[in-house]
Amino acid sequence: MNILILNGGPSGGRGETCRLIKETVADESRAKDHAVTAYDLYGLNIKPCQGCFACWLKHPGMCAIKDDEEPILRSIIASDVLVWVSPVTFGGYSSALKKSLDRSIPSLLPFFAKLKGETHHPQRYDKRRNLLAFGTLPSPDAEAERIFHSLVRRNALNLDSIMTESRIIFEDTAEAQIAGQVREMFEAAEEAI
Repeated sequence: MNILILNGGPSGGRGETCRLIKETVADESRAKDHAVTAYDLYGLNIKPCQGCFACWLKHPGMCAIKDDEEPILRSIIASDVLVWVSPVTFGGYSSALKKSLDRSIPSLLPFFAKLKGETHHPQRYDKRRNLLAFGTLPSPDAEAERIFHSLVRRNALNLDSIMTESRIIFEDTAEAQIAGQVREMFEAAEEAI
């Protein structure tokens, strides 16, 4: 399986738990002989989406902006399991992860289709994937956690993911507990493929 990890955590501070999650996911994946690609998004040059729709109208499937998002988009398309890691901010993703996700619209078609009774853009490519999302918080926050889980589920609809799991990990969680949660989510993802 091809595992893609998009780490939206900054270096230091709140990003330390994200880094630990990313490394645990990568280690668990490699232990099972999966191919792993990981991006630390805060260190990359990713410009915001311009909303120009050139990726749909002028050169289908390719963004007009040439920056570090290009290899990420290719990795998303090739992935079997997509892993998002981000500090939770007001229930949402970090700005680095959000920019990268916004720039992934070339993988969608400009048409509309009904999916589970809702209107969505269909995927450009037939390959579907699992989505695992890890959010980090300094301490429990029921409202932020509810929003995060809801946001992941909504994004999963747009991705037409096979299986979706999201977890909140608190920043004081022991490494062994993080490893256990990662292992549990991965086992579910492997069974779904």
